Amino acid sequence: MFCETQGGSLLTLRASEGMSEQTEPGAANRDLIVQDIVARTGIDEAMIERLVRTFYGRARRDPLIGPIFESKVHDWERHLRRLCAFWSSVALMSGRYHGQPMVAHLPLPIDSPHFDRWLEIFAETAREVCPPVAAAHFLERAQRIAESLDLGIAVQKGEIRPTRMRPRRTWPPSQEANDAQ
Repeated sequence: MFCETQGGSLLTLRASEGMSEQTEPGAANRDLIVQDIVARTGIDEAMIERLVRTFYGRARRDPLIGPIFESKVHDWERHLRRLCAFWSSVALMSGRYHGQPMVAHLPLPIDSPHFDRWLEIFAETAREVCPPVAAAHFLERAQRIAESLDLGIAVQKGEIRPTRMRPRRTWPPSQEANDAQ
């Protein structure tokens, strides 16, 4: 199986293992990390693709964030491949993504309510598409991504914002359990 990486090069995936054949230094260590995450969470490239495609299908129809996507994304297949590489890097530590998310988001007309809505849709989708352990893994990372982008954009606008609590329905299950105690 071949997947396009952000740079346009092809990455060979051994379908039976979901692992990449890499020639860079540390590839064996990266493969061990990926194998460990797959074993603990059940997340694989196919699950990432299902999550990304389902989520963005919903996000595109959302009245708040959909128009932003529709105005900026002109080649959805290319964008979805890039997002699959991003989530592979985030969730599996595969190293497939080599972009700069902050740079990509800075010019967009987005603010905290947009990140909250993104998280709401993402949380709903992850809980529907993924087993609970995998959904929690994705949601914990999605929370950090939203917070980082939201704060980075605020700083670029010259705003100083305190860290804020995202809507409870977007929390990973482990965070909900910790809060209840």
